[in-house]
Amino acid sequence: MAIKLFIPGPTVVTEDILKELSLPMIGHRTKKASEIQKRISDNLQKILFTENRILLSTSSGSGLMEGAIRSCTAKRAAVFSIGAFGDKWFKMAKTNGIPADKFSSVMGEPTTPEMVDEALSTGKYDLVTVTHNETSSGIQNPVEEIAEVMKKYPDVIWCVDAVSSAAGSKIETDKLGIDVLITSTQKALALPPGMAICAMSKKAYERTAEVENRGLYFDLRTIWDFIDKKNYQYTSTPCLSIMYAMDKQLQHIINEEGIENRFARHEAMAEYTRAWADEHFRVYPNRKYLSKTLTVIDSHPKGKDWMVDVKELNAFLAERNMTLGNGYGDLKDKTFRIAHMGELTIDDLKEVTSAVEDYLKTK
Repeated sequence: MAIKLFIPGPTVVTEDILKELSLPMIGHRTKKASEIQKRISDNLQKILFTENRILLSTSSGSGLMEGAIRSCTAKRAAVFSIGAFGDKWFKMAKTNGIPADKFSSVMGEPTTPEMVDEALSTGKYDLVTVTHNETSSGIQNPVEEIAEVMKKYPDVIWCVDAVSSAAGSKIETDKLGIDVLITSTQKALALPPGMAICAMSKKAYERTAEVENRGLYFDLRTIWDFIDKKNYQYTSTPCLSIMYAMDKQLQHIINEEGIENRFARHEAMAEYTRAWADEHFRVYPNRKYLSKTLTVIDSHPKGKDWMVDVKELNAFLAERNMTLGNGYGDLKDKTFRIAHMGELTIDDLKEVTSAVEDYLKTK
């Protein structure tokens, strides 16, 4: 029996989507391959509320994060971090020789519009990176408020990591003015890991012409140009199996569940999990900025002077074919994480939270 995953990726993939992975291979330079990629791109534009160009990469989301900061920084990048994955974006900049400064929030707190405004007012930066949803701290950044600041700096490229939130949280890419929005398959899209996605504006594309050393595999300009040149083809050999699955899953999201219904389901799962955590533990981060796709929970049960041993808890849950996430980075063992993304339902959340309560009764 398959383990039900309540970790922040990979997520549960339904049987009908898994079947798509076994479809026969086709030539990746064929008309059929172009048709699949075109359909994927059109549907991703609907889910991400954008008319920007959709780029695909056979990689994790990190690949296009690195590609974005390398391809679009001509002068200096301002990297805003609210946890491990903001820190990772900064490390990508430094290891690629890209001038960058990191602006970190206290763990459990968001990137504020004031922080962004203060940095950009110096005139030092031509690119900003923001994490929309940070799985290490459980924060969803106020991108709507940050968007108002970004309007003051129209020449600055705005890159957003939505790896763990896109298709689970509503992100109106074009309305917000995001230039590069990045996500990947194994989170709220509920697909196997292995492909990254970004929506890229024409402004960001034009910036790439100012950058000489953009690399090769993750050069966003090359990927964009190849789509034009080869009519929705991919620069290198793509993961066709995941593209088959993505094609079917996107059609399911749009035509069967409905995009707004999907967002509402994620919101309902988040509210249920927070309420349960409030009753038995404590939600870790700032309550005003909570993620809609996972909840980070303090490991101290209410009224107790001990902490949950997450490894022991997961051993208990494994007997019921479930697993949840340990804390990440500096929060390891201090917190645990319950993901509520993808195809999970409130009934699934009731199952895992009930199991955690049973574990607590054994202590």
